[in-house]
Amino acid sequence: MSIERTLHKKTFPIIGLRSGSQVSAASLYLQVVFYLIAGVNHFINPDFYLSLIPPYFTFPQLINYLSGSIEILLSVGLILHSTRKLAAYAIIAMLVAFIPSHVYFIQIGGCIEGGLCAPVWVGWVRLVVVHPLLMFWAWKHRK
Repeated sequence: MSIERTLHKKTFPIIGLRSGSQVSAASLYLQVVFYLIAGVNHFINPDFYLSLIPPYFTFPQLINYLSGSIEILLSVGLILHSTRKLAAYAIIAMLVAFIPSHVYFIQIGGCIEGGLCAPVWVGWVRLVVVHPLLMFWAWKHRK
């Protein structure tokens, strides 16, 4: 067996990826970094997220810090092959739980006093295009 063929079949057991799946690995690590940064940002810039939490939810600070903690935890969960499937499904569930915030953003016209202001169509694109794509992205890395 040639060295090239042997290297191609080499696997990385901790993360569960074959060496030949560079695009999949890049996508996975991009997703890990995406949720890690998003989670940390809940602690660095809480006011941004607090203004997106609908007023009918109680304890918005707790919701914000839990959301950030969960995003960080799930990003780490994606790294290990043994926890990746659970983390991917949990990311999908988390994104479903975030839907009320996206709906709220649309309901208030896309502008938060003293904060984010975007056209309402951006909120719709986030809700019906970006959000499902993020769910699909997590689903693709469930194996």
